[in-house]
Amino acid sequence: MGRTRRSKEIPVPQGCCVLCRISDDDPALLGEKLTLKQHNLTVHYLCLLTSCGVYQRGKEDEGIMGFLVEDIRKEVRRSSFLTCFSCKKKGACVGCNIRTCRKMVHFPCGRKLNFISQFTEPFPSYCKTHAPSQILNVDPNISLPQSCSVCLDSLDPVLSYSVLKCPSCHTSWFHRECVQRQAFSAGLFFFKCTLCNNKDRFQQEMLKMGIHIPERDASWELEANAYSDLLEVYENCDSPSCLCEHGRSHSDSAGWFEVVRCILCGSKGTHRKCSGLNVNTTDWACADCTQATDGKASLVTSPQVAQRKSLGLKRHLSSMHSPISCKRPILSEKSGSPEELLRSLGPQLHPGIVQVEVDGDQALSAGLDLVRRADFNATHLLSVKFKNVQQPPSIVQDTNAARQYFLKLLHQQIQDSVVFEGPCGSKNLALDAQALRDDLYFDVGCLLALCLVYGGPFLGFFSPGLYQCLFNYPPNCPLTVSHMTPQSHFTQQVTRISEAKSLEELRGVLEESWEFLQLAGCSRPVNDLEDKQSLVEDLVSFTMITRMQLPLQRFREGLQTLGVFKQVQLFPSVFYNNFCEATVHLTAQALAQLFSVRYSKQEDKLTQELVVVTFWRHLLLECEVGRSSISLQDIFRYSTGAEELPAAGLLPPPSISFLHHPESTESKTEEKWSDEGLFPQSRPESGSLLLPVTSTYKAFKSCMEQAISHHIHLLPA
Repeated sequence: MGRTRRSKEIPVPQGCCVLCRISDDDPALLGEKLTLKQHNLTVHYLCLLTSCGVYQRGKEDEGIMGFLVEDIRKEVRRSSFLTCFSCKKKGACVGCNIRTCRKMVHFPCGRKLNFISQFTEPFPSYCKTHAPSQILNVDPNISLPQSCSVCLDSLDPVLSYSVLKCPSCHTSWFHRECVQRQAFSAGLFFFKCTLCNNKDRFQQEMLKMGIHIPERDASWELEANAYSDLLEVYENCDSPSCLCEHGRSHSDSAGWFEVVRCILCGSKGTHRKCSGLNVNTTDWACADCTQATDGKASLVTSPQVAQRKSLGLKRHLSSMHSPISCKRPILSEKSGSPEELLRSLGPQLHPGIVQVEVDGDQALSAGLDLVRRADFNATHLLSVKFKNVQQPPSIVQDTNAARQYFLKLLHQQIQDSVVFEGPCGSKNLALDAQALRDDLYFDVGCLLALCLVYGGPFLGFFSPGLYQCLFNYPPNCPLTVSHMTPQSHFTQQVTRISEAKSLEELRGVLEESWEFLQLAGCSRPVNDLEDKQSLVEDLVSFTMITRMQLPLQRFREGLQTLGVFKQVQLFPSVFYNNFCEATVHLTAQALAQLFSVRYSKQEDKLTQELVVVTFWRHLLLECEVGRSSISLQDIFRYSTGAEELPAAGLLPPPSISFLHHPESTESKTEEKWSDEGLFPQSRPESGSLLLPVTSTYKAFKSCMEQAISHHIHLLPA
């Protein structure tokens, strides 16, 4: 008999990676160094991703980010027979993806031999001979850069393993190590070309060339108190004669000697007494800003004096331990509807209840009181109570109906608030000084996130420009005049500039708009009509982004409540229509797909029920074309109790059961609802609709129309 070959696991020194056998800790180049003390196991994350024989078979919290300890040890034993092509030591676990190539290396050794590992499915690695390369399609007369666009050190502009270039521009060249460290620092959402700012093509090319891009926010965004200095406010009296006995730097919390800052620049201040202001004055502009704006104080407003506590409302973006490349299928944009993606945020909700009391129809006021409570927790279920208003009994008595009505009112009142401007159905953020002082942008963003997760309607009133400012979709598309708020003062000025047909006309318009140009930082000489396009782009960018930076930032932070902003940011194309398009009318096909059908197990009943399902679908088609006395909306209201489909879908999911004739069926739980006649019955709280089993379509249509018409006529207007 042949001798059995036994695996002999090579001992690994304490603190060394079990796959590459080195102790280096360089997260940018080797991935995070992860240790399981209870198993005495240390490994680099990129060594795991590139190893040929190990896959993520567990959940994210199992083993090491889904890699089970047993699987890792099996990979260590497997690789203990394989010799590294570079260091000639055992334990090589990374092999060339070409079947005829037998080169095996440790992951760090592979970098020395110009191995390229691609961090996308199926995570292949290639040796120097078979590795992908970049192509230089540049006119030979164009001079190439001589320095790295990341570290600015000199480089030889010759494409190689260690020198890469941006696929979208020919001026951005960089060292491989530099761009890898940039990717690790910037993360998926901020990693782009340092010169042309291209993101999509740049990331695809870098992934092809073996650059690992972590799926997380930028490292500077994750650093605790990274922007704390921005919260410091100016507290000094700049009045020519200060009357405060404690000096110019003294500021009371209120009263005559509280320092009031300029609402335009925020960089100058005064005691109320020193400038002859009223004791309650908060809106004050310094002399320089008053002169520059000709006495108008509505162009730019100052930032918040202090941020309110988030109180657990904001979900942070994924941490350093959430890479874009994981050895499991990744959810694509086609694999989930907006309803499914929003429902996936539901498990974080806790059984606790928070009470909301609405006075009359003042839903927005009640919502603002809710999120400003010191003990507010967004994960607790909303319980809504109306007072001082005549409402239908269902709104007063049914908790779910009251919540849905509250969310619908809230949705309507938010889009009509001072935070938004523009025509109905295409709103932009408006700049409002009082809203900034009250931090209303954050509060409204928080309330909209609650609406989406707790079963409110889809938003449907964002303008394409606002959606692009928030989520960069469509990507890399510059904003135009059409994205600006129609008929606004700034829009009219930019439109006049863009419509100028001659250089003389353009200069005349610019001369009339000199205040606006100075404020936007675009007061520059125009010597050619071709300069108009770049000037218009700069003015649009100033109006919609630069000028609105603080409102946009606080609105985004409010939308991060319960993880809504992150979900939309990951799938912007999926959510676009639901944020920017008006509610789509019901169709027969959509309503039919909304219900799942629960058939009986008995064969004789099943035969009858299959016929009734065809009756049901035919009735929906007739309602759609107006050949019935009831509408699709009537059927939807009768079956679900809702006026419109919630953003997160209906819970519980609606289903169809069947109501057989009492003489031919045995008693069942759901059929206890029935009365003596064969009429449809609905229980919206359980999501069930019972269809009557009839022998003809005429009888089915008649009983459906009678029951639903009677129900709809009983509902209050």
